[in-house]
Amino acid sequence: MIRRVGLARRHESAWAIGILVGLGALALLPLAGPRDNVLNFVFVILLSITLAQSWNIVAGYAGQVNLGHAAFFGLGALVARTLWIGGTPIGVGMLAGTVVAVAFALFIGVAAFRLRGAYFAIGTLALGEILRSTVNNVLPEISTLPVGVIGGYRLTHRYYLALALAALSIVIVAWLASSRLGLGMQAIRDDEEAAEATGVGAVRLKLTALALSTGLAGVAGGLFAYYHISYYPAHPFSPHWTFDALLMTFIGGVGTLQGPVLGAILYVVLKEYLALRWVDLHLLIFGALFVAIVLVLPGGLVQAAARLRQLTRARGR
Repeated sequence: MIRRVGLARRHESAWAIGILVGLGALALLPLAGPRDNVLNFVFVILLSITLAQSWNIVAGYAGQVNLGHAAFFGLGALVARTLWIGGTPIGVGMLAGTVVAVAFALFIGVAAFRLRGAYFAIGTLALGEILRSTVNNVLPEISTLPVGVIGGYRLTHRYYLALALAALSIVIVAWLASSRLGLGMQAIRDDEEAAEATGVGAVRLKLTALALSTGLAGVAGGLFAYYHISYYPAHPFSPHWTFDALLMTFIGGVGTLQGPVLGAILYVVLKEYLALRWVDLHLLIFGALFVAIVLVLPGGLVQAAARLRQLTRARGR
């Protein structure tokens, strides 16, 4: 058992180092002077990595399905945008948005995690829809940055911030995967009653996972608000942010470090391609892809790669 844990830790560390090296290489991209559409495309991938990893923490490691992840992404975006437009530095605004997102999450989690079953999923789904409807009815449909701020807009600033957040999400998940905290979460995910019987504090660990997850979602929402010139306050609360995160994580491999990264890259590339080529059918294609992965490869791309390695070794013998 100890040997397997040690191997798993080395495997996660190797993946973390490889991914961080790749992200470090992307830091050189703006120096090459690419077109803005290239930087925008990579920005979306980096933001998607952070969002997928944030959902992966609470669902993949703690086993708690969050169907209202967009609520915390949207809260982070709303608070950060409001404070930034009011003259607060964007870093402070993003931090405040993160705190608000975590506070709302813990408010739901403290009550829902003491109950068995799907109460947490139902609670987060309800919270997301309530916040979306409220923001949609109360706030203006669209807001635009002041002229002075637009004049100082720099895409590279947003790009490097997205790069830093993606790297931060990798570091957090890599640490979580190999720590006692993460192992306790995985024990809860596999069998909560057995974990509690061995002395694991299930509610405490689930709340910790929720705080880490929604904290990353909130700061990603703040980055999203900082990125857009014309901004629709209700848009970050849309359910598609939840299901984008869910799809990316399952496509890559839920409960793994590398899965959400691989899933985010594939998802964004396919989404952009299909949206241009088959505008009316790309959502249907994604739905079919998700069902196929869940049925055939529930471990996503990570499981597919593992099976391929096993077949290659078997043929080599």
